[in-house]
Amino acid sequence: MTTPANRQQTRGALELTAAMVLSGTLGVFVLESGQPSFNVVFFRCVFGALALGAYCLARGLFKTHNFTRRTFGLAVLGGVCIVFNWVLLFSAYSKTSISVATVVYHTQPFYVVLLGLILFKERLDRHQAGWILLAFAGVVLVADLGSATGDKGGTYLLGVGQALLAALLYAFATVIAKHLTSIRPEITAFTQASVGIPLLLPFTALGRTAGLGADWGWLVGLGVIHTCLLYILLYASYQKLPTARIAVLSFVYPAVAILVDFTVYGHHISLLQALGIPLIVLAGLGVNLGWHLLPAFGRRPSRDDTSPAALTRIGEPR
Repeated sequence: MTTPANRQQTRGALELTAAMVLSGTLGVFVLESGQPSFNVVFFRCVFGALALGAYCLARGLFKTHNFTRRTFGLAVLGGVCIVFNWVLLFSAYSKTSISVATVVYHTQPFYVVLLGLILFKERLDRHQAGWILLAFAGVVLVADLGSATGDKGGTYLLGVGQALLAALLYAFATVIAKHLTSIRPEITAFTQASVGIPLLLPFTALGRTAGLGADWGWLVGLGVIHTCLLYILLYASYQKLPTARIAVLSFVYPAVAILVDFTVYGHHISLLQALGIPLIVLAGLGVNLGWHLLPAFGRRPSRDDTSPAALTRIGEPR
């Protein structure tokens, strides 16, 4: 018998899957626009802010934004991280490929763990450390450093570095977002897109858009589809799904990106890269879901052991 809770989860799974499929097509819109990364992100912010602003206005969300001076400042700071994360990722697409940049970019969860360790003195257990090392091995394989030679190799390595740095900035934005739980996510997304407009204007080559013609459609699509619609689907699904399903479904994004990259541009991954991708996926799931990677050492607490330390060990995943 289907319960309302099950129907909610099914709807959430469909919404998140749709959002991840849209994310997988992002690179095509970026490359087909033919614009430099700063231009692409600037117009993504312009059209995204307009679309999100219209949505928030229609839903009456601006009337109850709940911003304080502190939370607004955090939202702006998160916007700075998000915007430059986009610039770096989009630049990495053209230097490597959509496939490589997207997979390397999915090291975000490990940066979140490390930032928690550095900024909030959170504990890094041996399982998390093991998953991070496994992910790093996957990144080395996906980057395929052995094939990066000559001038082209230097550009390729720069693209890999940009994807890694983009992931770090996204991790900063994720940590900041944990302090914005009182703000509607649509309002936060609108604020972040709006921040990008004055921030990127000095770096935007507006003259490059002369004669863009029908290619404006790619830039409008980035704002309306990949910013407004995608974020609405994401946030709606997050409210309906447990963390485990979110973690699993999030890897639809790189899978679609690899398929799209091959279908549209004929880019295929090498055998070495194919070995690295499942390592990153597995490590990402391990960190998100709290899986244990390494065997336990020492005695296992008995059922009668009710000390606080024992109860902490019994409760899994942590």
